[in-house]
Amino acid sequence: MLMIKTVKARNMSKITKEMGIIEIVQQHPESLEVFAKYGLGCIGCAAARFENLEAGAKVHGVDPEQMVAEINELIEKNS
Repeated sequence: MLMIKTVKARNMSKITKEMGIIEIVQQHPESLEVFAKYGLGCIGCAAARFENLEAGAKVHGVDPEQMVAEINELIEKNS
């Protein structure tokens, strides 16, 4: 029972622009929808292993704050 609560708590956590791209996708697979919307094919990109969301977004000319807001909205909606 404790393990289920831990997993739920982790899945409900909000992301930040400082978090690594791979970390976000691993914790919240639904975030791929937002990455794809903005043209960030993050899973196939070698840079995703070391880049945070902010750096990846800026390289692609995307507002990182907008991405964070959309991913967090999606996480909340799916919780």
